[in-house]
Amino acid sequence: MDSSTVKLAELLRHPDDLERIPAMRQEYQRKKAAVDSQLRSGLKEQLEVTQAGMSGITDGQRTVQLIKEEMMKIDKLCAEAQSMILDFPNVNLVTQTQRNFTAVDNMRKNIETFESRRLAIEDMLNEDENDKENMPKLLAIHYELTQLRNIRDDAMEQITRADDQSLQATLEDHFKDLDSTIAWFDEHIGIIAVNLIPIIQAGNNGLVVRFSVIIESEERSDKKVLALQEALKDHKEMAARFQSITDGAKSARGYKEKFLGAIEAYADSQIVATKEAFLSDPSRLAKELKWFFNDLNTVRIGMVPLMPGKWKIMRTYGRIYHKAMHDFLVGMIDDPDTSSINMLAILNWPEKYYEKMKKLGFREEELIPQVLDGREPELVREFRQLVIRKLDEWIDRIQSTERRDFSDRNVEGSNLVTDEYGYFRTKNLVDLWRMLQEQIDGAANSERMDVTEGVIDAMIVRLKARQASWQKMLDDEAAKYNGNDPNLDGFQALQDWLVATANDQIACIDDNEEEGRFAYLTNFRQKFETLVSPPYLELADMEISSLRIGYVDLSTHCISKFAQLIFTIDFRSVLPDFFTPKWYGSTAMSQIVVTFDEYVGDYKSVLHHSLLDIFIEELTDELLIRYLSGVRNKGAKFRRQDPYGETLGRDIGVLFDFLDNSPHLSPEVTAAIRDKWRVAEQFLNLIKEPKEQIPDVFAGFKSIYWDLQLSWVEAVLRSRDDFDRSLLNSVKARAAQIAVERGAETFMGKIK
Repeated sequence: MDSSTVKLAELLRHPDDLERIPAMRQEYQRKKAAVDSQLRSGLKEQLEVTQAGMSGITDGQRTVQLIKEEMMKIDKLCAEAQSMILDFPNVNLVTQTQRNFTAVDNMRKNIETFESRRLAIEDMLNEDENDKENMPKLLAIHYELTQLRNIRDDAMEQITRADDQSLQATLEDHFKDLDSTIAWFDEHIGIIAVNLIPIIQAGNNGLVVRFSVIIESEERSDKKVLALQEALKDHKEMAARFQSITDGAKSARGYKEKFLGAIEAYADSQIVATKEAFLSDPSRLAKELKWFFNDLNTVRIGMVPLMPGKWKIMRTYGRIYHKAMHDFLVGMIDDPDTSSINMLAILNWPEKYYEKMKKLGFREEELIPQVLDGREPELVREFRQLVIRKLDEWIDRIQSTERRDFSDRNVEGSNLVTDEYGYFRTKNLVDLWRMLQEQIDGAANSERMDVTEGVIDAMIVRLKARQASWQKMLDDEAAKYNGNDPNLDGFQALQDWLVATANDQIACIDDNEEEGRFAYLTNFRQKFETLVSPPYLELADMEISSLRIGYVDLSTHCISKFAQLIFTIDFRSVLPDFFTPKWYGSTAMSQIVVTFDEYVGDYKSVLHHSLLDIFIEELTDELLIRYLSGVRNKGAKFRRQDPYGETLGRDIGVLFDFLDNSPHLSPEVTAAIRDKWRVAEQFLNLIKEPKEQIPDVFAGFKSIYWDLQLSWVEAVLRSRDDFDRSLLNSVKARAAQIAVERGAETFMGKIK
């Protein structure tokens, strides 16, 4: 059995655990999205590095090719010159003799003055030795030393090409002291490289500039050497004739690489001291690593302006320092002697680390590898899972009790209670939130922010799952009352539960700041806000906001479902008469409005006051949906001679009288309901206007309600007594010409 199967078996031990699958899927999808984001960022950086490398290779190849072409041109010109100039062999021989004589004379002078120049360099080195804080002779030393290096390299190369190599040992003995001088110079360069940060902090910018000039010069020299070696590798004959082109350094000296190595050495030496202090006092980790961020800030502020831009020195330091930090922390984790206190301190460190690095300009995804190799989840899982398992046990127990109460609701009082305001409420909501508070306390006892944050994440996921579970349970029960002859047992109690559930959702979010009384969700946030990090709190606030919206949506959904049930049961005998011949003489709208008033009167004392106008609005919305959908009723037909306009106006007038006389509606809600019913004007235009104008009527309708369904329009047109296929085709043709600009859903989007 593979590890994933074992893990799944641990998570799903009981049948009730299957209900946790959506929440688990959301959690794993969130984690997967985070990993995918890191992988994409890493891939992007690697791609950029690869592209930069390929560009470098391409540039190098282009340079090599240009050198080859120039050498071929020179060779061609030399060959052509031999045939153009009279007595060329004699002229060439004299010229070559003079050039060789000059070269030999220069070489003689260089060899004769070599030792004195070397001693002069050592004198300058000695001066710098006595003034290591400034090293004023550094550039002069480098220049002279480079000249002596080139002299030695040229002499040794010529002696190796000579037929008589007996003097090679003499030359080697003559040049032997240069190596010690170079070593002395390299020691000075090394001192600067290792102490660049303190030098910058001391304000000695001049020394840093001189150092960077030397390193940049050596870097150019190394690139030239490597390019020439590549160019001459396949053209040995041409190389023999153009030895002068190889004057200068004969091999790469690697000062740039030594510089980078010095940065690593400096960081590693600092890490060693930090480790010793951390082992003796785990609480000092942040304090002992203060140098790390101070160094990078010094680079950002002081070193970047002094170094060549192409080096990207800030990124270079960031990469090297991050590797040092990674190696230090991972080494501590892998060390079996690391105590649990040290381990907890290490696990708490990455969040602070990435936050500080972000202030320095490094995004977390840029810092590769992850500072703990992404091992934090597995290291804290045991701390977190203990609390989460207890949380799940409590939630499962509460949900089982709620399902049992809902199933047994057909009793006196519907298995509900009332709060201090007389509103219907379910029995277990208080217990749920009390349990969540206790589990937060349990997570806080671990003194681990990531444990607490993981538990809060689990709670939020389970609260969202609970919203979805409640909605599904109520919807499934309400669906049983659809059909022609439903069993009405438990129907009244279901309506009470819909009201109680809606009230519960409002209780979760109904803050009263004036009285200092906060709802469950706000208390929940206040409980953990001091136990988590500010970045996490920002994310948690978004989740809390999402939960808050979910409670509002579920509350509204319950009221909407209540309204739908009223139409399904109470109005099932009158709805089929709309727009049929019986409609013109019926009082269906008056009956509906009276029923509305009765329901409002029955539930106004047990429904939360903020939901009362929503209840009325949902009733009128559902009425409008059913009313406009009446064009699909069997026998629905609008004849030209029938008073359908007057009857439609009568129905709307009855409804508006109810709205105007209702003491439970605010002027704003009344206006909003009236505005929705304006769609009846467009509906009437589709019925009454002449056939040739209907495409324009449809276009005007569509311009107001972009999500107007063509299928409903077709049903309206078919209810006209003068309907024919050409009318429908003209509307469809006009629909094909309209460029729809999508926006927020309009009311007509609900009518299919």
